[in-house]
Amino acid sequence: MFRAEILRDLALHFLELFARADEGLLKAIEFVGNFRFRQLAALHAFARLVEHEDFPPANASRNRNPPENAFTFVYPFGHDAEITVAVRFEKQFLAITPQSGRKTLFTARNCPSLKTNLGSDAMTAKSSRTRRGILAGGNWIIDQVKLIDVYPQPEKLANISASMKGTGGGPYNVLIDLAKSGAPFPLAGAGLVGKDDYGNEILADCKAHKIDTSLIGKTNQAPTSYTDVMTESATGRRTFFHARGANALWDGSGLNFKKTKARIFHLGYLLVLDALDVPDAEYGTRAGRLLAAAQAAGLKTCADVVSEDGDRFTTLVAPALKYVDYCILNEIEAGKTAGFKVRTLDGKLDTVALRHAAGALLQKGVRDLVVIHFPEGALARNRRGEDVWQSSLKLPAKYIAGTAGAGDAFCAGVLWGLHEKWDLKRSLLTGVCLAAASLSHPTCTAGVKSLSHSLALARKFGFQTGLEKGDS
Repeated sequence: MFRAEILRDLALHFLELFARADEGLLKAIEFVGNFRFRQLAALHAFARLVEHEDFPPANASRNRNPPENAFTFVYPFGHDAEITVAVRFEKQFLAITPQSGRKTLFTARNCPSLKTNLGSDAMTAKSSRTRRGILAGGNWIIDQVKLIDVYPQPEKLANISASMKGTGGGPYNVLIDLAKSGAPFPLAGAGLVGKDDYGNEILADCKAHKIDTSLIGKTNQAPTSYTDVMTESATGRRTFFHARGANALWDGSGLNFKKTKARIFHLGYLLVLDALDVPDAEYGTRAGRLLAAAQAAGLKTCADVVSEDGDRFTTLVAPALKYVDYCILNEIEAGKTAGFKVRTLDGKLDTVALRHAAGALLQKGVRDLVVIHFPEGALARNRRGEDVWQSSLKLPAKYIAGTAGAGDAFCAGVLWGLHEKWDLKRSLLTGVCLAAASLSHPTCTAGVKSLSHSLALARKFGFQTGLEKGDS
């Protein structure tokens, strides 16, 4: 409560400051104001008040950028009580500020440095209303799945009982899952494959599922990427041996986001896209630069990460988060990126640490929403600090043929909901149902059928014990 009181007093100070501001004072503020109170977010926001009469942050989920205001700068300091205080004073400020004052004091004419931003925001708002579809870029992989009796120790033998080929890589899996489920909007892929049989298979598969491949290039400089997936028959646990191939060369340079009509750009997987996983002086990483370009053109952005051992999460993933609208990760990736251990020593999920990890990812720059999925279910936290929990389906052990692709299937369900502006509960439910469908087959996407089929699994099997009071 002490922090909330401090923020309240600070908010009151700024309330009085802006209520008494005149043009001369605004010019003085602008002169010294680039010391980063979000470049005095209030100046940026008040210039747009004529267009945004429904100003509260509740609009954040419907716009590319959450509307900023005199008190936006306090949001990163915490959630819950502090945000509640900030929002209350924000509404009080709007209530006492004359409409005429809003129009005349805070304008691009008075603050010339705002002109470019205002024009960009106007273009983005218009673009987001007319866009439709999902463009997914990144890894395009052929999985070679082998069912084994046990994962062997070095120099020991394991028996292969079956082998099969399937889809692999975030964009490929997500788009195929959406297509097979019957998503009612356009789907398109972006990336790079080799000029070989695997590359031809990927392109033919996308064509068969009506996925636009015009942004998937072909190269003779590297083969199409593939992964050997070793899946233990008894548990479904899998281990990956990955050949990066052509994916390592793709840097997104051929993408012109102004020409695509997609509403969402999904990028995956960070940490296995070599040409994008490199530092960038302005955007942190080249992946960050690519995501920023998508946002500037009016797309919402989403990013996914591969699970790996090591410390590259903080150096390569975290810098890109400020250009991500929707961050969808599993609990391992979220914990490593945010710096929290989300499981106890006995393997039990620590829901308190999970909440902290979600909040930390928002503080690192994620604009709208963090979604963390795990075998027990999922957690979503938005910019208002609201949490939504969803338990996984209560599947019998014999149902699970393999866990490869379950995370991408979940991601596909959530992206469907975000694209269609469903409420978070419905989006998470769709995600866990698509994930359950994918678990029925050893490959990533063969188990996914229609959306109605996936949702029927919830009625058939029910849900695991609730993660938090009040969830399914």
